[in-house]
Amino acid sequence: MISLLGTDLNWKERLFCTISYIPKATVQAAMGAVPLSLGLESGDLILAIAVLSILITAPLGAIGINYSAEKLL
Repeated sequence: MISLLGTDLNWKERLFCTISYIPKATVQAAMGAVPLSLGLESGDLILAIAVLSILITAPLGAIGINYSAEKLL
């Protein structure tokens, strides 16, 4: 919401933008395997958590966008 201050968007459009900002796994996919490739002891755990966050947040974001688009835009 802070990033949308000073824009001409109404509150419904701002809410939709907030919903669409839910992580879509870009960062998790890019960074999840780095600790494992560096040989860190907890690399497999970090990778597993990254994969779980991808599996949870990507569908939630897509569902949120799909259902809120009709009502908010």
